[in-house]
Amino acid sequence: GRKNYFGYDYITARLNTSWKKNFTYGRMEARIKLPVGGQGIWPAFWMLGQNYEWVGWPMCGELDILEAINDLSLVYGTIHYGTAHHNGGAHYPGVNLSDDYHIYAVEWDTYEIRWYFDNVNYHTDWGTWWTPAADYPAPFNAPFFFILNLAIGGDWPGYPDGSTPFPQTMYIDYVRAYEWRQ
Repeated sequence: GRKNYFGYDYITARLNTSWKKNFTYGRMEARIKLPVGGQGIWPAFWMLGQNYEWVGWPMCGELDILEAINDLSLVYGTIHYGTAHHNGGAHYPGVNLSDDYHIYAVEWDTYEIRWYFDNVNYHTDWGTWWTPAADYPAPFNAPFFFILNLAIGGDWPGYPDGSTPFPQTMYIDYVRAYEWRQ
């Protein structure tokens, strides 16, 4: 992420597998070294329902494997769907996430999603939240694609201030998907 770059206030990067490779169920993980952080910094490793273009967000479903904001002291794992319904958990790893690489993962099956930080489970969502029998038939039994990005600013983290260091870099060692055959 850079400030005042080619006439833009901020510029960042985003990678995704939309229309290239989708996944339904399995273990999804990435080994990532987060940026140094600061006010308005928002790195993420997440998935979005492939039907996004037809039904929009949040009806397509969103599965956040990793989100962190500002000082990056907490990592968040969340699902979103329906009329912005969300459920998730947060984990305080107790280490500086920009000093080294860490593994961020979910294990996703028909009735459960489990979030991991360095292979330690810190949150689990059970299918009663998002199965078709729930209040809204959530889409977590359909194909999703990966997104990796470093956002700057937004409603959740706020916007950078004079104390936010630039440039910011998010390093990605690998992304792996282990599909489970149903």
